[in-house]
Amino acid sequence: MPYQQQVGRPRDTSIDERALAATRALLVERGFEATTMAAIAERAGVHASALYRRWPSRIEAIEDAAFPAAAPVEVAPTGDLRRDLRRFIRIYIAVFGEPAARVAAAGLLAHHRTSDKPGAPSVYLRVSSRPQFRAIIAAAPTGSVDPIVDPDDVFDMLLGAIWTRVVLFTVTTRQRPIERTVDMVLRILRPAPPAMSKRS
Repeated sequence: MPYQQQVGRPRDTSIDERALAATRALLVERGFEATTMAAIAERAGVHASALYRRWPSRIEAIEDAAFPAAAPVEVAPTGDLRRDLRRFIRIYIAVFGEPAARVAAAGLLAHHRTSDKPGAPSVYLRVSSRPQFRAIIAAAPTGSVDPIVDPDDVFDMLLGAIWTRVVLFTVTTRQRPIERTVDMVLRILRPAPPAMSKRS
């Protein structure tokens, strides 16, 4: 969640908005490493001290700018597994396909893997939206999902497919890519047919 200012005079929210907009612009124009607190402050037209009162470092500022906690991938499950998966994938691609998010994702994940400080798991939840996927699977009609299939394993494969499309250059153009991905996930989740008994 966004970092809160200590109790005192009311915070100027326009500074937050300008700083986050500046962060997104810098990520797209200059890249992850060049998006420093000094560069954000200059671009936003504020003093760096104002930024540090809101975010401990550039990492937290980038997290809030690229993956706002107030706008995660939210798909209320309806029980229609195909429809819910299709909506989830479409919204995921739309949210995390934003230019600033694409630039920030790899840098943030690399930072948290190599940092000697305890990493905040919130960035992983923002990037993965795993809880929303679990909720969709849990709402599926009885018998439509194989109980021995681990939803986390399925989500990991889905995440790889989505991020390949979002982050990497796709060398081939396929028709109806979202529907193809939905079909793939449904095949993985579908219960195996009962073994046919051998005739004597």
